[in-house]
Amino acid sequence: MKTLEQLKAGKLLGQKKLTLGCGLTEFPEEILDMAETLEFLDMTNNNLSTLPKTFEKLKNLKILFLSNNQFRELPTVLLECHQLSIIGFRNNQIDSLPENSLPLTTRWLILTDNNLSTLPDSIGELKYLQKFMLSGNQISSLPKSLLACKNLELFRLAANQMNALPSWLLTLPKLSWFAYAGNPFCAKHPSCDMPLKEVPWDELEIKEVLGEGASGLISKAIYNKDGSALEVAVKVFKGEMTSDGLPKEEMDINISLGHHDHLVDVFARVTHHPEGKDVLMLELIPAHYTNLGLPPTLESCTRDVYPKEFTLTLSKSIKLLKDMASAGRHLHEHGIMHGDFYAHNIMLDDEANSIIGDFGAASYYEPSDLTMRDALERLEVRAFGCLIEEMLMLSKNDGSNQEHRESLVKLQMACLNENSLERPLFKNIFQTLKVNWDSLAIMQK
Repeated sequence: MKTLEQLKAGKLLGQKKLTLGCGLTEFPEEILDMAETLEFLDMTNNNLSTLPKTFEKLKNLKILFLSNNQFRELPTVLLECHQLSIIGFRNNQIDSLPENSLPLTTRWLILTDNNLSTLPDSIGELKYLQKFMLSGNQISSLPKSLLACKNLELFRLAANQMNALPSWLLTLPKLSWFAYAGNPFCAKHPSCDMPLKEVPWDELEIKEVLGEGASGLISKAIYNKDGSALEVAVKVFKGEMTSDGLPKEEMDINISLGHHDHLVDVFARVTHHPEGKDVLMLELIPAHYTNLGLPPTLESCTRDVYPKEFTLTLSKSIKLLKDMASAGRHLHEHGIMHGDFYAHNIMLDDEANSIIGDFGAASYYEPSDLTMRDALERLEVRAFGCLIEEMLMLSKNDGSNQEHRESLVKLQMACLNENSLERPLFKNIFQTLKVNWDSLAIMQK
């Protein structure tokens, strides 16, 4: 309420950013007095259902968040905001997206958890669209005009009403991070119902929280097994819709992963949670592991960011990439697409030993369907190409190991090929990186 009082008193004039969430039912006209400078407006957690025609005065607005409100239709006045590039209407009641209702400058569009059943053909006019969050709607088909969105890199289509996955969608030249689980066409992974050891909640000694994501809370725990105390991780799934999809789907994928040196092992289902929530007991990643990257920012949109002084040697970069290619090969052999193959989901130690986690955006496909398997794997290979590009940027080019660097650049370009059919598969990528790693190992002896 303090911010609202300051706004009405004219004390926020000249500000570039305004966050105002206090149950408002009407748009405060005083916001328009900030039109000369306002670039970021977050009015999440209100009860707004319309925007006034005068909203068009916000000519400098670049970022708008109106999540957790009561909109039933996307306001067409947004068309008049010619610099608007990030638009968020998560968890409203939107069931209508009129033709030509979005500014052509749209780069990042969030419509998660609404009631949309169709998209307008005009969606294809969003030439700058890179990130499209559409999970948790009622979409049953996609307009083929979406093919014109050639800059689309991240697409969340999970938990909708799609009866089939359009093959043409997977030909988008830059699509790299894609989630579609929880649609009618999606079969459950056959391994998700396999017998798994069960551990009652009260047999675990819950310790400190290790992390919290959209899908759940991860804590360290002690499991007293056969007279010895085993340190484990426990993930309590929230059960709510996330931007990536349904946490239950993530749980099923986790169970289905199988063992791999660069994935987190699932030890048991945890039963009798006091609130009845789904819980898994997982391998505890050692404390000396850290996140390789940081999630994308509003500015970077689809690309991870890194601490300013962070570097990796080329040798460690190749080792990490080799091991991640091995993990990618394992996943796709099991019909699993990670969907979020990013540096911020990779943990590593000082020796570049690495583990990839966070399967909130993962999806299952039938691996015997070779056409679909190759198309989805090559889509994820583009994400891997982005990772190669970032590792090259992090490893200083001092003129040494030039042959290996050039090989890595060549592999990066192959993975980023806009013709997805010409991208290599993970088995080929792994072999190329293994040859490089083995060659480096010999040189360093």
